[in-house]
Amino acid sequence: MFKNILLPVDDSEPSLHAARLGIALAGQLGAAVHAHHVLAPLAAVAYLSDLIRSAPDDYRREAIDRAQRHIGAVRALAEEAGVPFEGSYEFDHHPSNSIIGAVRQYGCDLIVMGSHGRTGLDRLLIGSETSRVLGCADIPVMVCR
Repeated sequence: MFKNILLPVDDSEPSLHAARLGIALAGQLGAAVHAHHVLAPLAAVAYLSDLIRSAPDDYRREAIDRAQRHIGAVRALAEEAGVPFEGSYEFDHHPSNSIIGAVRQYGCDLIVMGSHGRTGLDRLLIGSETSRVLGCADIPVMVCR
């Protein structure tokens, strides 16, 4: 059935919950998991104020360190469950685009991702990366809350 499950991860509890469920599913199916973290590039508006405080290289290094911590947390869960694991990160202004790109790049056949559960006006104004992935994914997406 599913052989390679993509787990988009960030620093949220819904993301970690989805990763746990995706790893459990992978264990039952004999599948592998691939954790993918999307890093926000240094925004143009924030660039000038951040340039005063620290160099763009410092921002990049700190963002990569955070990504590696998030991926490392999922790696530990996968190792504990005996599930084959890979991880990646990418800088992108649009996380949903990066997630869909990772599906293609790593040959994933299922996405398991968390949702913050925003509704109403918050969802309309803030949007939802999960909704964007659902709208453009050509493979099944399991949304966990």
